[in-house]
Amino acid sequence: MSDDKDTRTASTAPRGYRVIEGYLKTLDGSPGVYRMLDAEHDVLYVGKARNLRNRVSNYARPYGHSPRIAKMISETSQMMFLTTRTETEALLLEQNLIKQLKPRYNVLLRDDKSFPNIMVTKDHDFPQIAKHRGAKKRKAAYYGPFASAGAVNRTLNQLQKVFLLRNCSDADFATRTRPCLQYQIKRCTAPCVGKISKEDYAAFVSDAERFLQGKDTGLQQRLAAEMEAASEAMEFERAAGLRDRIRAMTQVQTSQGINPRTVGEADVIALHMEGGQACVQVFFIRAHQNWGNKDFYPRVSGAEADEVLAAFIGQFYDQKEPPRQLILSHDIEDRDLMAEALSEKAGKKVAILIPQRGEKAELIAGALRNARESLGRKMSEGAAQERLLEGLKEAFDLPVVPQRVEVYDNSHIQGAHAVGAMIVAGPEGFMKNQYRKFNIRGDELTPGDDFGMMKEVLTRRFRRLLKEDPDRDRGLWPDLLLIDGGAGQVSAVHEIMVELGVMDIPMVGVAKGIDRDQGKEEFHRTGKPVMALRRNDPVLYFIQRMRDEAHRFAIGTHRAKRSKAISATPLDEVPGVGSGRKKALLAHFGSAKAVSRANLADLKAVDGISENLAQTIYDFFHEGA
Repeated sequence: MSDDKDTRTASTAPRGYRVIEGYLKTLDGSPGVYRMLDAEHDVLYVGKARNLRNRVSNYARPYGHSPRIAKMISETSQMMFLTTRTETEALLLEQNLIKQLKPRYNVLLRDDKSFPNIMVTKDHDFPQIAKHRGAKKRKAAYYGPFASAGAVNRTLNQLQKVFLLRNCSDADFATRTRPCLQYQIKRCTAPCVGKISKEDYAAFVSDAERFLQGKDTGLQQRLAAEMEAASEAMEFERAAGLRDRIRAMTQVQTSQGINPRTVGEADVIALHMEGGQACVQVFFIRAHQNWGNKDFYPRVSGAEADEVLAAFIGQFYDQKEPPRQLILSHDIEDRDLMAEALSEKAGKKVAILIPQRGEKAELIAGALRNARESLGRKMSEGAAQERLLEGLKEAFDLPVVPQRVEVYDNSHIQGAHAVGAMIVAGPEGFMKNQYRKFNIRGDELTPGDDFGMMKEVLTRRFRRLLKEDPDRDRGLWPDLLLIDGGAGQVSAVHEIMVELGVMDIPMVGVAKGIDRDQGKEEFHRTGKPVMALRRNDPVLYFIQRMRDEAHRFAIGTHRAKRSKAISATPLDEVPGVGSGRKKALLAHFGSAKAVSRANLADLKAVDGISENLAQTIYDFFHEGA
């Protein structure tokens, strides 16, 4: 890529097409990316062009634009340009900048989390089958993506019944002395205690992988033949086990719905737009199996369908590997260019298809139906959500209808592993990408001091807001705070807000009534009497849902922190002992306690432990002895 042609003008410069026209004499026909900025240097729009001069000249016309583009041009007071070697490069850069800068007039994918996979490890004599999300760092085979954690969990549950593979960690495997519950309920062959040979276990692994690859032809028939043979040999317990495996396999196939015969690997992507909103439905087809679907609601900013779908594809696959085929409901501009960019990124040929007939067209029709129904439900829920937010304004006499409600809760056990949690709700429901957790740091806090914990959480939250968004123009500031607690918590939070100089945000404490009966919640506000809402008031139910969601999130965060602390061992603190050497030590000695008691010679005998590291480990456990 060439040098960045940063041509910002002063914030006092005029706006509109004449400003854009002024850039034409500095541009040539190179491909590249352009940014349109307003007078405050905020990015309005990011676009790519095969020929920058030609593209920008289109914006320099005073007429012939859609209302969206005309408004964007009228707000433009400066532009920035970045030339690239190829148009494909420009397309990839454009999508990266859109995700990074989130311009107001671009289509923006708002939910872009990674998807879970099924992992079959390859670095152990008895491979583990487990759910995996995130970077693929371990030596393993990965099958996916699945649409949700629930879809993976259901499939894993059935696969364990069929193939009897272990799901325990390598550390647990190394320290088992007797079979666990999974063996007792016939979901594992207990290789940890030698109940199955390495060769027989490998055969189960091979069958599982063939099934995940869609190559399970004949597996059910083979199991059925083995069941019949076992029954004839009067091995009824084995026959019953085989029967259960056949049933489990059938359940897996049934739960996947329609499995296409002619589509081996594809994402089926359908777009439905209505009322200025859009829903994109994605079905994941792998190994001729339907591995679930997920809906997305991109911010469309008045764009047309082809632009919405193209922007979705570019952003969706920015950090994800595309399949060999994308089957779309609508054609997109520069389809061949998008296919080329995805192919270059994936290191394999990626085709983009818009089918008109056949099985692929049937898949698109099903995805379109799902997109239409999902958007209808969301629009209905959104209208109801707006009414509830208006109800909050009336119930608590707020100055405006809240667009961002932040709810805070703490979780701990007698002060141990304390965490604070913040959840966020708005016009579109719970905004889970805005949730935050806070590890309580206060060394001076008395264990179980809920007031002190709440003060710490709110102090950290609003100090960061004051630093990152002092002008309150990024949509990060709440319109209402809901605190799980009564007068004490409200008073503690009020004290912090006064100290920080943030006294214009309404705050309500939600406390159970005297008999702690749900439905008799009391609401505490600074300087106002305690109040309650009618038992059947929809606003009360809304507040209860938000409080319960905050409680769920806080409890989940606390449990994860506690579980991590429980699973920690002294080996985690030994310099030079990472996960691989820790695993080797546990496999050799059976437990961290046994490692701590080992002599120097035994430590040196462990694979991967050098003489120097053995001395370090020995000194760590025997220092001062």
